[in-house]
Parts: sequence; C-alpha cells; structure tokens
Amino acid sequence: MNQPFIPPYPPPHRTRSSFLKRFGRSWTSWIHGLFEKSYTMLMGEIRMPGLHIFIPNELPLIDRVMDEAKNFPKHSLMVEVLEPAIGVSTFTANGEDWEQQRAMINPAFQHTALAKTLPLMADAADALVARITEQLPSSGIIDIDPLMTHVAADIIFRTLFSVPLDAAGSAVIHRRFNRFQRFAQSGSVLRLYGLPTLGFKRRSDREARGIHEVFAPIVEERYRRFHESGEVAHRDILQSLFEAKHPVTGAPFTLQGVMEQIALIFLAGHETSASLMAWGSYLLGECPHVQEAMREETETLTTGGPLTMEALRRMERTRNVVRETLRLYPPVAFLPRDTLCPVTMRDKAINPGDMLVVSPWLIQRNEKNWACPHAFMPERFETAEGQDMLKRAWLPFGKGPRLCVGAGFAQQEAMVVLATLVRRFRVEALADDRPEPVSRLTLRPKDGIRLRLAPRA
Repeated sequence: MNQPFIPPYPPPHRTRSSFLKRFGRSWTSWIHGLFEKSYTMLMGEIRMPGLHIFIPNELPLIDRVMDEAKNFPKHSLMVEVLEPAIGVSTFTANGEDWEQQRAMINPAFQHTALAKTLPLMADAADALVARITEQLPSSGIIDIDPLMTHVAADIIFRTLFSVPLDAAGSAVIHRRFNRFQRFAQSGSVLRLYGLPTLGFKRRSDREARGIHEVFAPIVEERYRRFHESGEVAHRDILQSLFEAKHPVTGAPFTLQGVMEQIALIFLAGHETSASLMAWGSYLLGECPHVQEAMREETETLTTGGPLTMEALRRMERTRNVVRETLRLYPPVAFLPRDTLCPVTMRDKAINPGDMLVVSPWLIQRNEKNWACPHAFMPERFETAEGQDMLKRAWLPFGKGPRLCVGAGFAQQEAMVVLATLVRRFRVEALADDRPEPVSRLTLRPKDGIRLRLAPRA
C-alpha cells in the first residue's frame, strides 16, 4: 500500500502573526502568512488600517457569500489591482454592468464547446511534446512551468484567434505576467496597510501593457477590417465579440471593450490552466504509480490512438488527478468580496465596506471537509464522501452565479495535456528540488518546477 504523498506547502506558523510580521510574510505570498488555526477556523478576522477583513470558512457561510453575488460583489481592491491587465471586464464588473456584459459575451463561449475545442487542445499538446523533445538536455531535466504557460496560452490563442502562439510571444507572457503578479502583490500589501504604493502600481501597469502587445495587433487589425468592410477572418471568439450587442442599447463593444474581454479570457484562461498543469505534472512526477495508472487508462480507452471525446468522458482516473490538483493547488487561492449591507455571521457584525475573503486554499485543506487534507489522493473522489465534498467544499472555479465560465474548458485542457505528457514521457520529480508554491493573484511555483523527463519508446 503506497503511503499518501504530502506535496509542498508553506508550514503554517504556530500562532497568529503580529501586525509587522504579517506585513513581511505577506509581501510576496498570501499563503505564507497563514497560521495553524487558519486551516480549521470557522471564521477568521483581521483588522487592517482602514479595513476590517473577515474570512468565513464554514460551508453554509461560503454558500451564502458566493450565492448572493449582488450583496457580496467583487471587492474594489481586487478590481483596482486587476484593472491594468483586464480592465472592467466580466471578471471585475459588478451588478447590472456584469449582467449586461455577461449577456453580450455568452454567445462567444459557444466556441469553447468541449467537443469543438478538443482538436485544438490535442494539436497544442502535440506541439508541447515537440518543444520538449527539441529542448530536452542530456540530463533530461527541464523546467516544466514555462512550458505549461506556453501550451496553455497556445490553446487559448487558437480558441480566441484561430492561430497558434509562437515561442517569442509565450516567453513575453510568462516573464511579464510573473512580474505583473509580483508588483501587484507588493502594491496590494502596501494598500492594505494604508501605505503609499511606491511605484508598484506603475510597474504592474507597464507589465500589463507588455502582455497586451502580444495580441493587440491581431485584435486591432481584425476589428478595423470588420467595421470597415465587414470582413470575417475566422468564426472564433474574437469574431463573436465583434458581433455582440448590448442587451439594452444594441450597441456593439468598442475596441477598448473588445480588448478588455479578450484580455480577461486570455489571461484568466491561460494563467489558471498553466498553474493547474504545472502542479499536475509535478504531482505525477512524485507519484509514479498514479502516473502509470493514468497512462494505462489513456492507452486502454484510446486503444493507442488519438484522444477522443468518448475516451475523455470515461477517463475517471485522469479526471480525478485534475480534481485533486485543483483541490491542493487552486489557481486562485483567495476570493475577496465586498459587503454592501450589514450582516451577521457567527455572531460577528459585518458592516458595509468590510472585506469578506472566501479561500479555496483553506476550505480545500480543512480537515473538517477532507480526510488527510494535505495529501495527494486522487482516489478520494471515488468514494461517496469524496463526491459529497466535491459538491460542497471544492471551489477552485468559485461558486454560485459568478462560477468561472471556463471551468469545463480548463479541466478538459488539463486532461488532454497531462495525458499526452505521460503517454510520451516518463515524468520524475527531483528528490532535492521541491517547488515552493507562492500565492499572489494566482498560485504558481516560486522558482519553477524542474522535472526529469525520459521519452517513452
């Protein structure tokens, strides 16, 4: 019987951090400031200069906050941090503005239908294998993190624009988004402490503009041609956004409006998937028995041929690896919400302007919800208890009316890429090189994830 593997996470501090220690520990990562009780508490509370923060961890409270999206909208601090990257798009908009934007973009997501996108995902996964084969040194050791950023960005690029993403564009995105997150994190900590942001906002703005430069020429050129001559280059998400109409006024998106929605879909669509697939690769490298079972499942259901929708639907082991990776390493670890009306939760008075933080990281590692909560155990989802908690205490894509519209897309993408990876390579983690997760806007490895890959015969 294999012992459950405990993958790396920051050891929680024994006691709550002092005001100054919390500042230092949160400077580069939110999860590094947590203490032992954080993982079992039902309601946390933090007082910051000018801001009162509550962290509900009891499941009925989580349901209330996530289901009542109008009473607990996205928090203004998060909107401000993300605005340079994605503008006021459907992720950051609230209330009526969100409803109207969502109605406009819904038709575009017909292009993310899972059967329709499977060939795009398979082609991008094959391109990943080719890149790895070309770059693999004699030692077989390679940093999987930028490679997963490339394949995730490539898949969303093909879905948005009907063209693949080249290596130069991928390198720009990986480098600049890492910087954007680092600067945004430090700026957010300073804001929470009521301090000047010391130029971090200006630097994060610069990195966001650099990311936009990768795809802005495509958007601008196709927008111009469509509005000047009605030219339709491709039937894809970008074209659907050109044709979208406001549900009240009937007006189309402006160029800026299209850019904001594309930036959201591209950045959210690739960054969260890249995080999922990088951590999934690492976990498979640490657990060869899980890796082999997943490979055998894939080979059996495809009879050695290409992946099909029928095979994907039946790949339960692979699906559970993806679910367990998302449970241990949710790409977005903290979801800040605003409070519009006075409420009481667990006898605590929460006033308008107070911040509520729903944390998938804490909920999904709480021993009240999950047995052996820090262990990698994909088989947990084969039990009745695991299936129950999947519905109640598993929320890597949020919950309620603001549930991420790309949840199914991201999980299928990860299944295709990870299944392709283990079919073509044996993946082995390095005993003396464990990755360290850091939580900023998304959860990524601090210094990459180095794995040893060996091509299969």
